[in-house]
Amino acid sequence: MQKTKRSGLPTSISMKHDGHFVDLISSRSLGPRIRMIPISKIDPNPHQARCELGNIEELEDSIKSKGVLEPILVRARGSRFEIIAGERRFMASKNIGLKELPCIDMDVEDGEAMEIALIENLQRKDLDIFEEADGLKALADIHSYNHEQISSKIGKARSTITEILSIAGIPQRARDIIAEAGGFSRSTLVEIAKLKSEEDMIKFARDIAERRLTREDTRDLAKYMKGKTKKLRYFVYNFVPEGTDRFRLRLEFKKQTVSKREIIEVLEETIELLKSKDEDLTLKG
Repeated sequence: MQKTKRSGLPTSISMKHDGHFVDLISSRSLGPRIRMIPISKIDPNPHQARCELGNIEELEDSIKSKGVLEPILVRARGSRFEIIAGERRFMASKNIGLKELPCIDMDVEDGEAMEIALIENLQRKDLDIFEEADGLKALADIHSYNHEQISSKIGKARSTITEILSIAGIPQRARDIIAEAGGFSRSTLVEIAKLKSEEDMIKFARDIAERRLTREDTRDLAKYMKGKTKKLRYFVYNFVPEGTDRFRLRLEFKKQTVSKREIIEVLEETIELLKSKDEDLTLKG
């Protein structure tokens, strides 16, 4: 299968793991300048794609021992400078008390600066799926890019871009449920995003979280909620204990609606039945 070629940042700017972008950016016709700039004159990027900068203690330790190895991208805004890309390096350097930073001073308009900022963030490997989805949506909305154009700029298959963009439509209430459950797979999120209303998405996310549905169960429920099947085969409750992989408990009920009390009663009956047996249970093949 042919892989989509990674194009990197726009106008010949690449991420560090694609070849050092500092060398490539220096060859631009606009002639960006590499210079040391006082941190007190640098302002954060208002279009930062990341919701949270995450834990930057390791980055702080690295900068303490080795310095800032990769300049941040900035542009002049009057007598000050605005970060285009490099927010985490800026914050880590500020936190440990550095007075100035190596910067690449670029002469770019608002649109290109925003595009560079979004793509630089989207190519990082530690974005969560919703940060990535929201970043791609911003890129599409601001620049009116289609999925094929985004695919070329980001270096991901068009089908992947289409899937991730659909996830951006999941409402915040559903996202909160998903986060509390420890996150869902991308395929499950795509199934949620296919539902027509926000209320359906929220209900679907809650059902998956509370019942710990498997991928097959999730698809069955998705078909039911989208009206592609008139009834579910059964109600399924999955229990996966935290901190151990010794067992997984799956209960299948021959009806579509089951209360919490009924689940507890079935478990209690099962325990009593096991206690009444003299022999140990063994695998019968």
